[in-house]
Amino acid sequence: MASFNITPTDPSTFILTGIPGLQDAHLWISIPFSMFYMIGLLGNFTLLFVVGKEQTLHKPMYLLLCMLALTDIVMPSSIVLKALCIFWFNLKGITIGGCLTQMFFLHAASVMHSAVLVTMALDRYVAICNPLRYTTILTNLGLVSFIRAVLFILPLPLLLSRQPFCANRIIPHTYCDHIAVAKMSCGDITASRVYGLVMAFVIIGFDLLLIGLSYGLIIRAILRISSKEAHQKALNTCTAHICALLMIYPVGLFSSLTHRFGQGIAPHVHIILSNLSYLLPPMLNPIIYGIKTKELRDNVLKYICRIHSCVKDIKSRC
Repeated sequence: MASFNITPTDPSTFILTGIPGLQDAHLWISIPFSMFYMIGLLGNFTLLFVVGKEQTLHKPMYLLLCMLALTDIVMPSSIVLKALCIFWFNLKGITIGGCLTQMFFLHAASVMHSAVLVTMALDRYVAICNPLRYTTILTNLGLVSFIRAVLFILPLPLLLSRQPFCANRIIPHTYCDHIAVAKMSCGDITASRVYGLVMAFVIIGFDLLLIGLSYGLIIRAILRISSKEAHQKALNTCTAHICALLMIYPVGLFSSLTHRFGQGIAPHVHIILSNLSYLLPPMLNPIIYGIKTKELRDNVLKYICRIHSCVKDIKSRC
């Protein structure tokens, strides 16, 4: 495999090593990474296409799914493309500006992803408990989520951009994670470390609190419904969202904490887990929502049948 390494003495670059201890297996590791990424892109672009084409799906719930799909495209794209360059071509160098830009888009997309999940929890609550105000309540929450992500994450690269970096700029990772880059600084990174840790707990804690409150109110409303059929319908509207929550929060929080405090955990275990936390949810979310949401599933199958019939028609003409 060709080598295009940039020396770590270059004052304008960092070196991303990939997965420490597993460099010889990079090519094999790239296979599931690229497969997860491509399946995720296919699923999320399909969701965006179907919702965009079908007027019947132009509802708050499906618009929120589109927002989730966009974050599920940006988030893995921020890390996978560079990781594959490392795995396939040994292109380990990344400029400081490129590193901070990658960091911003990755963490902003993560915060946006969390905000969309919160909004979807509120969406389920409003749809079940207050359906008459369903459209008006959720109109501006998407814009608020975007503004929150930018305002909360922008200080992270700004604080690090003012730091002096040491001569040894080798980052044992596949992407520019905030705390990994901060450790490369020769200056005082207390403010950066504290801000990053506080933001992680505030964002996740606040979002989980809102999600818990929403589902608490949903459960209370469901218990007041006498019809078993209505019970089942209400619970079905929440199943896909609960699956998405269980995929993103436990793994994401564990990854964040082990990077700061998990000294006894092997580096390659943490790095693989970190990458999977950004790859698996974007791949599985469109599959889960496609299976659990009948209206979306029916429209996806309709377009698949159209494509299949078009292919058969072309083959018959040939």
